[in-house]
Amino acid sequence: MNLKLTKFGQFLILFFCLAATATFAQEKEKPAETAPKKSNHGFAFEQLGTMLPSPNEYRTADGSPGPAYWQQRCDYQIEATLDPDKHQLTGKEHLTYHNNSPQTLRYLWLQLDENEHAADNDLHHSHPHDVGKTMNENAMKMLESWTYFADYGHKIKSVTDKVGKPLKHFIDNTVMRVELPQPLAPGQDFEFNIEWSYVLIDRINNITFGRGGYEYFEKDENYLFTITQWFPRMCVYSDFEGWQSDQFTGTGEFALNFGNYDVKMTLPSDYIVGGTGLCQNYEETLTPEQLQRWKKAQASSEPVDIVTLEEANKTEKKKKSKDLKTWHYKAENVRDFAWTACRRFIWDAMSVKNQDGKPVMTMSYYPKESYPIYHRYSTKAVAHTILTYGKFAIPFPYPSALSVEAQNGMEYPMICFNPGRAAEDGTYSEGAKNACLTVIFHEVGHNFFPMIINSDERQWAWFDEGINTFMQYIAEQEWDNNYDSNEGPPHMITNYMNSDPDNLEPIMTNSEDIVDYFSNAYRKPATALNILRETVMGREQFDYAFKEYCRKWAFKHPTPADFFRTMEDASGMDLDWFWRGWFFTIEKVDVSLDSIEWLKVDLENNPEPKVDTFTNKIKQPFQTLTASRYREEVKQFPVEKDTALVDFYTNYKPWETADSTQTNILKRYDELYSKKEKKELFGDKNYYELRFSNKGGLVTPVILEWTFTDGTKEIERIPVEIWRKNEQKFTQVFVKNKEVKSVKLDPWRETADVDESNNTRPMPTEPKLFMVYKKNKFEPGENMMQKAKKRKQLKP
Repeated sequence: MNLKLTKFGQFLILFFCLAATATFAQEKEKPAETAPKKSNHGFAFEQLGTMLPSPNEYRTADGSPGPAYWQQRCDYQIEATLDPDKHQLTGKEHLTYHNNSPQTLRYLWLQLDENEHAADNDLHHSHPHDVGKTMNENAMKMLESWTYFADYGHKIKSVTDKVGKPLKHFIDNTVMRVELPQPLAPGQDFEFNIEWSYVLIDRINNITFGRGGYEYFEKDENYLFTITQWFPRMCVYSDFEGWQSDQFTGTGEFALNFGNYDVKMTLPSDYIVGGTGLCQNYEETLTPEQLQRWKKAQASSEPVDIVTLEEANKTEKKKKSKDLKTWHYKAENVRDFAWTACRRFIWDAMSVKNQDGKPVMTMSYYPKESYPIYHRYSTKAVAHTILTYGKFAIPFPYPSALSVEAQNGMEYPMICFNPGRAAEDGTYSEGAKNACLTVIFHEVGHNFFPMIINSDERQWAWFDEGINTFMQYIAEQEWDNNYDSNEGPPHMITNYMNSDPDNLEPIMTNSEDIVDYFSNAYRKPATALNILRETVMGREQFDYAFKEYCRKWAFKHPTPADFFRTMEDASGMDLDWFWRGWFFTIEKVDVSLDSIEWLKVDLENNPEPKVDTFTNKIKQPFQTLTASRYREEVKQFPVEKDTALVDFYTNYKPWETADSTQTNILKRYDELYSKKEKKELFGDKNYYELRFSNKGGLVTPVILEWTFTDGTKEIERIPVEIWRKNEQKFTQVFVKNKEVKSVKLDPWRETADVDESNNTRPMPTEPKLFMVYKKNKFEPGENMMQKAKKRKQLKP
């Protein structure tokens, strides 16, 4: 808009600019220690900057893999033999390691996770203990836990190159370094062999938690084996971390490479086996009837029993077989391999098609104790999970997905272990059913995070557990929109976020350093992402950006910075304030509604005219101006050709009048509304001035529910930017055409506000009145400009 300034308006602009310059100069000259601090402004809206690694040719500023991105790969050929009576697993593997990095490698690191249980593992001495007034059996054993693990841990028989020549190696607790006979240059492969064995733990009755091992059914003397973290596996070597060779302590899980697996498992012939990938020899391992059922299941949209309850019961009671049978499985482009075996398994399966139309065999393996829940729900829950996740991430790319009932929850590519047993009489509660479904959704969902979007679990537990728990929440709600979800709803995390700060860490904390692991790595990030989707970004923006992140990083190794940057880049939203507050601090949401003022326009009275006097005392800073600089600044104003003004500007010398005081008198007249105008414009309007304060520290959008006296309601949303200039408090006026009965903060409990007691305030019973006018008119009094004109007129 181009506005022509009056002479007097031009003078005002110049006058106030010069006054501001004087003020700035004075402030600038103050010593640093006396400069005023903006205590109301923190860092909530500052960019993350150096808190994130700098973009580079491997990982770009928009969160994408860069043009020089690379990742390592390892292919495995494994032959293993399980001895159920001795609880022993013996194996040999052939590894082909592909060096796709730009670096020459002189050694390799491998993971020996079973050494978690070895007697000489430092882990047994790394947890503080104390003695309570009473101690149970397990607590007593934990005081000297290493004495119970004499037989456990990986026993490495040999490490040799592809022709059988021994390779020098060194074992440090749960990792092993293999020294290469020749440096491995970029683009080269290295093949080698490892022979090993270990004794499986009783994962149900052991004094320490075990993901893999066996469960013993005492009544019928049978076992259920879960074979996990069972073979020496390559550590990840990456562009952002080098070798990820951190010890496995049982908390932070896994960082793994993609590869192809060819696995043969030999064990007694009456065992049923399920594993990662697809079995290559069902013709040899199944009965003719079971094979026919398998073929039927491949074309069925409803679960088909491959091994029936009746068959499982018969096998359970039979004499155990001494004959051996080998099950042969293959899996392509997976980061791990796990399997299960049991004589008393029931097994059902059905086929579903992913979003690309490709068939996926969804299956469940379970003992008879789980039959009432699993037979009815498990396989359908598996199918529901991969289809729901596929809608928000990428289509499920693998040929199968298995759920195994094993009284625990743990995930691996295409196979997971879950609870789900009924009571002895076959009955179960709604809670027991939902507990089973929740874990199935979660563990099957891990096929996407981290099995496909392959993050480093040992470094960032939240990066797979938190994202997956968020997606689990969506899967639960899409299964049943009345599902009683415990992880995801914002109000469910408030107790944790409001707890003792000594028990809290930022989400970005290393996996091993977290006090409340479940709340920090699962619940809080899931809640944060739910708030981001529902309240901050909106579903459309979030879903698009999230899907783009999954597309970019499928079958790659993302970092949190890649996630943060992709979510911002794909949505076009600056979310650094959100990542900073929710992921890098322990601050909490607690917005308080401190006061409510009800105001209305005074329809009867008008404001009185005023005379405003502006006084400016020219102080020392103006003496630093030179005459030439001052006149040069004056020329910047588009002054009309008025000789009196020109004379004033030319002869006004502030550097010579440092101690003078100049007074400008402006008379202000209010252009008023008529009573009729006021009634038409403001008669029905109510003005509500609300004051808010941020008591928790975490900035958040502010959601208000207005309830009017006529019973209607309105939801109003204030964006988070309202806190940008003052993170501690703000005042906002809301104009309503109806009288308000009550107002409430966060009515749907969607921001994780930890204190709901300060979310409401009593409404005033009577409004306060305030006066209005249209605009100000100014007429100058006796001022410097007029004095200059007089001087001009008095000259001869």
